[in-house]
Amino acid sequence: MSETIHISGATKEEKYLSLVPQIKALVEGETDLIANLANITAALKYGMDFFWVGFYLVKNDELVLGPFQGTVACTRIKNGKGVCGTSMQKKETIIVDDVDTFPGHIACSSASKSEIVVPVFNTKNELVAVLDVDDDKYATFDKTDQLHLEEICKIAGELL
Repeated sequence: MSETIHISGATKEEKYLSLVPQIKALVEGETDLIANLANITAALKYGMDFFWVGFYLVKNDELVLGPFQGTVACTRIKNGKGVCGTSMQKKETIIVDDVDTFPGHIACSSASKSEIVVPVFNTKNELVAVLDVDDDKYATFDKTDQLHLEEICKIAGELL
């Protein structure tokens, strides 16, 4: 499998349209969950140049850190706490333009300025994880990110 290619001057949409097929190819035929989630996070981090990308897995009604790319992260997040825990509780994607304005935000890194968290459902439609993506710039994420990250989370959900 070739490396994820940085596309200079490409729009966000173009980057995702290039990245999603690469992610599908990365996980195709691989049965190891950790390997697949690790490759998805690496592809997103370097393909989109995000500050931090990682999965939190649902375990005993809390989120536990899974494969990620970026700085050291919070290990456990309670249901309903912070952006990740709120996404877990509501079972919906949450976009935050300025993390300091989000009530109860859990600051794993002071460099994080904006965030999107996408729930991951397995084939039985059970919430099994969330994908957390942070950036070091304000208002990075929008409906384009939501659309494509939700598509990527469907790919991940089929693995869980």
